[in-house]
Amino acid sequence: MRNIESLLEDRVFYYFDKITKIPRESFHEEKIRQFLIDFAKEHNLEFYTDKIGNVIIKKEATEGYAESDSIILQGHMDMVCEKDEESNIDFSNDPIEYKIEGDRIVAEHTTLGADNGIAVAMILAILESDEYKHPKIEALFTVNEENGMTGAKNLENKYLDSKMLLNIDSEDEGRGCVSCAGGQRDLITFKKEYKEIDESLDFYDLIVSGLKGGHSGQEIHKGLGNSNKILARSLYRIFDKFDSELIQIEGGAKPNAIPRLAKAKIALSAEDKIELQKLIVEINGELVKELGKVDPDVRLNLEVSKEKTNRAFTDDLADRIIKLINILPDGVMSMSKNIEGLVESSVNVGVIIDGDEDVEIITNVRSQLSSLKDNIANMNKIAASLCGAEFEVQSDYPAWEYKENSKLRDIASNCYKEITGEELILEEIHAGLECGLFKETIGDIDMLSVGPDMDGVHAPGENLSISSTERVFKFVVKILEELK
Repeated sequence: MRNIESLLEDRVFYYFDKITKIPRESFHEEKIRQFLIDFAKEHNLEFYTDKIGNVIIKKEATEGYAESDSIILQGHMDMVCEKDEESNIDFSNDPIEYKIEGDRIVAEHTTLGADNGIAVAMILAILESDEYKHPKIEALFTVNEENGMTGAKNLENKYLDSKMLLNIDSEDEGRGCVSCAGGQRDLITFKKEYKEIDESLDFYDLIVSGLKGGHSGQEIHKGLGNSNKILARSLYRIFDKFDSELIQIEGGAKPNAIPRLAKAKIALSAEDKIELQKLIVEINGELVKELGKVDPDVRLNLEVSKEKTNRAFTDDLADRIIKLINILPDGVMSMSKNIEGLVESSVNVGVIIDGDEDVEIITNVRSQLSSLKDNIANMNKIAASLCGAEFEVQSDYPAWEYKENSKLRDIASNCYKEITGEELILEEIHAGLECGLFKETIGDIDMLSVGPDMDGVHAPGENLSISSTERVFKFVVKILEELK
């Protein structure tokens, strides 16, 4: 069995280990950016940073490849920072702790950041080496892929000349992505309104926990529980049966992660305690029946709150918030009519933020078709309007459409067959990749996305296959060699 010491003798994992020690949450890529710049300086490589913070590092062609077409190798700097209740990590300062379990690199209580740190590590291993044959390489490291793709959207293409791009942000070995969904993030906002309440009421924390969570694109078809929807559903049942007060509500961490945790602070009369507890037991029974096969540890807990207060949301505001979250679309909305098993459109009610002045709800919409994406966004907009909330589009990125003729795709398919003896499966995915935006910011470029096997992306327990990473790295190197 591999241990960490022997693993780090491999330059890909050497760099991946270094990357796990660098804070790089979306919008906070300063340290990883400096790491890349220092790397370029150390290896005497030409480099640029553009106005948004993307880093481009260039390496000249090796002998015999000077006349070959250059290629962009691309990954993103940032990672989704999610942790469970057992973790005390400070993502702005602390390294990601991981261990080796068989063939897997595993972060037990946090995300690992293999999405997309392993791409950065592979590219750095290629850039530093004189061993591999390749045309001119333009290594592109983008910022903030996970929270709006603003790096790709604002890329300054004046630093790039290549007409081919290999994106290393896929999560299944043996599959080459040739098309992906477009996406949109919608922000729904309620202005806070308060009323005074009696501090003699019983105060409770209503907590949804035990859910697996996961990637809101790649894993939306699994039917995993959404803590925000479960919380709102439970609140509706409670408020429909009891004279209740809503004091606070929050849930989820990232719009593109299926939310695992959600919590509301409520207050009721002491005389309702026994019946309230019975209702919680009833709801838990329903949740186990509905989600037991995919989220067996789902729990709705009612805990006595340690804090009391003399104010709560007005009845009207509480009613509108609870109803809105209940009626917002969530999960798979349609399946592809052209590709069996492919989710065509979906939406994730990802985050509820209880701010100083507002309650904000962020949903993440995805679709292979822009018309369906717009239709789901209109559902959100209509629901917001009916419930007296403000609506705005936070970010929007296009789908990456299939390209009929692709030199890069043909070369990659031949290379994979030569290395493994198996066919490279070409697929469209429901997750969002930056490739759709590169079509706009770089131009009509030939693109393919590949990557090693990883599981639990965007959730604690995220893990990466060691052997798959080794094979995919060999695959990428072979593609470069065949671009002569």
